Amino acid sequence: MQRLGKASPAASSIGLGSVLKLIRPGSRPFSGLPRPGSPYAPPKAWVPTPLVTETVGGGWRQHDIFSRLLMERIIFLTGPVDDTVSSSVKAQLIYLEAEAPEKPIHLYIDTPGGSVNAGLSIYDTMTYISSPVTTTCIGQAASMGSLLLCGGAPKKRFCLPNSSIMIHQPSGGYYGQASDIAIHAKEILRVRERLNEIYQRHLTKPHSLEEIERLMERDKFMGPEEALEMGIVDEILTKRIKDEDAEKEK
Repeated sequence: MQRLGKASPAASSIGLGSVLKLIRPGSRPFSGLPRPGSPYAPPKAWVPTPLVTETVGGGWRQHDIFSRLLMERIIFLTGPVDDTVSSSVKAQLIYLEAEAPEKPIHLYIDTPGGSVNAGLSIYDTMTYISSPVTTTCIGQAASMGSLLLCGGAPKKRFCLPNSSIMIHQPSGGYYGQASDIAIHAKEILRVRERLNEIYQRHLTKPHSLEEIERLMERDKFMGPEEALEMGIVDEILTKRIKDEDAEKEK
């Protein structure tokens, strides 16, 4: 039995070199989230996905809840933004546009952020397709999540009364030769400038790039009212809005 207050051999053997090996060279995370497989990442529990059963023509068919919501043109972006989540969201966006280009797509966001590359590919897909994308924050839209929330269709960006929005500048890590470190430092500064330009384009309240850079300097947490005042969202919802297009079809 080990005495209290004394570090175990396994813990003491984790030095700076071991920590640096956990950093994937060339990656550009948008936040300080633990990487998958890292000993510092919290364990994930298995959560069963609810199933929906429908009776059709004397028979029945079964969908998982997210597939059923997709039929209603609803997409959920939850958890850290990584390549897997990004591929799923992009595929759903493109599929729904092909089904009905003129109808809106509803993207519900609850994410702490994640990879800048994965997040920007979702943003580019949102602006690339012809279907307007309505964004709604449920829970939190932090880091890259706030950019996706802000990047929704004009006057179609919402948040719920107890949601939280956080903005900040990108963060990342790299090790190697001094010349390579300088190259990656220059790249992350270019990415920061690009992200600030995207925010400036979508904010409904006018902000200069210098003002946005100053706001992004450190983690800035906002409630719905502050996000509305800044121009990240257009409205705070307390009740679900009826889809006007669906009402017309009826």
